[in-house]
Amino acid sequence: MNLHQRIIDLSTVALYLGRGCGRWFELPRGRHRGLVLNSLCDGLSRAMREQPPTVFVLDDDLSIRDALRILIRSVGLNVEFFGSPFEFLQRMRPDIPGCLVLDVRLPGKSGLDLQRELAENDIPLPLIFLTAHGDIPMTVRAMKAGAVEFLTKPFRDQDLLDAIQTALERDRAMRQRHTETLMLRGRFDLLTPREREVLPLVVSGLANKQIAAEIGTTEATVKVHRSQLMKKMGADSLPELVRMADKIGIPGSSDKVQAINLS
Repeated sequence: MNLHQRIIDLSTVALYLGRGCGRWFELPRGRHRGLVLNSLCDGLSRAMREQPPTVFVLDDDLSIRDALRILIRSVGLNVEFFGSPFEFLQRMRPDIPGCLVLDVRLPGKSGLDLQRELAENDIPLPLIFLTAHGDIPMTVRAMKAGAVEFLTKPFRDQDLLDAIQTALERDRAMRQRHTETLMLRGRFDLLTPREREVLPLVVSGLANKQIAAEIGTTEATVKVHRSQLMKKMGADSLPELVRMADKIGIPGSSDKVQAINLS
């Protein structure tokens, strides 16, 4: 299991309440699993709102680090500095919202190598590259791999600040999506086995009569199951239920979402 999965895995969820204070909660496997997961997601949402973002800076040039410290703190952002990729990987905490500003050329391994390593470990921290030796192939490689920006030294202060704001917004949106997905999975865990059987049939567009024939029950029973699963999932309409199902990978929901978006 990789580092990022340890933070937001369904089997073990880590809630970090303040810097340096981690609490691990083992999720039960039985009927209380969904309730506990929903409670943990509420905690994650609160932590996201209360935890200010941090700009991580990885550069071995002390003069650059001093200049970036003044610049980034001038707009009220937290900033932490690292002198090497090894130091960053040892000290980083994926639970802290933020972004990484790094030089392409670093001691030990390049910034592009670090970008690849983070991706391989499923740590989607937004990256902003700085370099005095950039070229077009290097820029293309970084941007294709998901970098927010690739700035050539000397760069305008405002260009870097704009890139940082874009990166922080991307990180915030990503963490919100993860939390929402966890919440939906928690609701899904509250469904009965029969309701889980009915859900993919509902989101695929089948009528109650068709679903009843598919699972061997009455239309009235299907109506009850449909009503209960929509209530437990927190869906006010079928299109909303379809979008929820798509986010947690329920079969039959993807094509229906596309149809809803086109309508």
